[in-house]
Amino acid sequence: MSVQSDPGSLRCSPEELKTLFLFEKLSDEQVEKLCHEGHIEIIEPGPVFSEGEPATCFYVLMDGSLVLTKNSSGEEMVISRTSQRGVYAGAWQAYLRDRVPQTYPSSMRVTETSRFFVLDAACFAEIVEEWFPMALHLLEGLFVGALNTKQIVDQRERLLALGSLSAGLTHELNNPAAAAVRATDALRDRVAHMRQKLKMIANGALDPASLTSLVGLQEEAVELVAKAPKLSPLEASDAEDELGDWFDDHGIAGGWDLAPTFVQAGLDIAWLDKVAATVDESKTLEGAIRWLNYTVETELLMNEIADSTTRVSTLVGAAKQYSQMDRAPYQTIDLRELLDSTLVMLARKIGDDISVVKDYDPAVPPIPAYAAELNQVWTNLVDNAVQAMNGAGTLTVATRLDHDHVLVEIGDTGPGVPENIRSRIFEPFFTTKPVGEGTGLGLDISWRIVVKKHHGDLRVESEPGNTRFVVRLPIEPATEAEPTTEATEGES
Repeated sequence: MSVQSDPGSLRCSPEELKTLFLFEKLSDEQVEKLCHEGHIEIIEPGPVFSEGEPATCFYVLMDGSLVLTKNSSGEEMVISRTSQRGVYAGAWQAYLRDRVPQTYPSSMRVTETSRFFVLDAACFAEIVEEWFPMALHLLEGLFVGALNTKQIVDQRERLLALGSLSAGLTHELNNPAAAAVRATDALRDRVAHMRQKLKMIANGALDPASLTSLVGLQEEAVELVAKAPKLSPLEASDAEDELGDWFDDHGIAGGWDLAPTFVQAGLDIAWLDKVAATVDESKTLEGAIRWLNYTVETELLMNEIADSTTRVSTLVGAAKQYSQMDRAPYQTIDLRELLDSTLVMLARKIGDDISVVKDYDPAVPPIPAYAAELNQVWTNLVDNAVQAMNGAGTLTVATRLDHDHVLVEIGDTGPGVPENIRSRIFEPFFTTKPVGEGTGLGLDISWRIVVKKHHGDLRVESEPGNTRFVVRLPIEPATEAEPTTEATEGES
């Protein structure tokens, strides 16, 4: 910083101070004190102070021009460029004392030779406390109250979403867990029966060659279970009728109860004929068929257990992905993984009558972001879409590349957002839901996460039957710290 030392130009004039909007309502005595406590500096073009440095001075522009910038991922972002006399910058939060970090919230430079009234930060704080005690209490109350309100409201919104998701996740986890328990109990019973049938076969007139062939058929049945085709209800019914008739023709009691298991395993009449040709039909065929039935049931039950435990693992993995447990808040993430985990977490709320269409552009690269907070955005947008469709319709989740940004679209086939309220839907506490069903904060929080925290954009495009919320996020790193609300600094 270069400061001129011309004595005439550095003289503080109370009359001149009173021409500035910041001081025009002060008494003569107060202006005199300001001149006594402060001083005039003429600063040549260049930097004056830097963001994050200890805030030691309060600056008021007398003549010239200044530029205020904030750091955004290593780049300086201009937040104000002005030549207006009386604008202020620097330690203007000194009166809040230790309630806020006493550092410069931005950087300032001058673009031409400029003249400033400069006041020491501690002196500025004392003057504000002495001259404006009531105003200071109101400002402190406003500042602290706004912070507390924001934290409480945001926390409540997150807790509401978490409670809803937890209930859904508990239900989703309970289903496969209960299925695995049932299948395990049934499996234990089938294995016991299979041991008994093996004993009966061993005590019968089954020669070693036939037993070896039967074991081979058992192994073949296991392989066929893994490859069993998916049949329609009509196809399955016809196949069960054919097998039921075969069992009757071969004197197998209760064959109609056995038929569904064999059909589910993909075993047909030709395969049963191979079994009949392997054993003595009059003595051991029924025992062999029931033994093979237990084999098939055992394999099907093990598949069910595997599917159920895999489902539990998938849900737990989705929950960890959604909550970002054990992960850094700011990281490079794959948007598809975030969107998929959100859809898994909301599966119960989405329901069976809503078709989910995923349209992910493979060209979309991983991006740096606050993953857990973006999941909150997807949750709010998907939840709104589901409610707009009243539980039936098509939910579209899409990603695509847009130059140096990526777009995420959440679309629904609901009635649309009326044009007269589109400009208000991102306002805090604005909601079209019935009293008690919405806080009006979901879209406001989503907007702040996307726009304020990620330097992106969130907009809505809507017509009846086609509503899309479009999130636009930068590919290059955004700031790793949420921007403050001090962008108007220096513009009183």
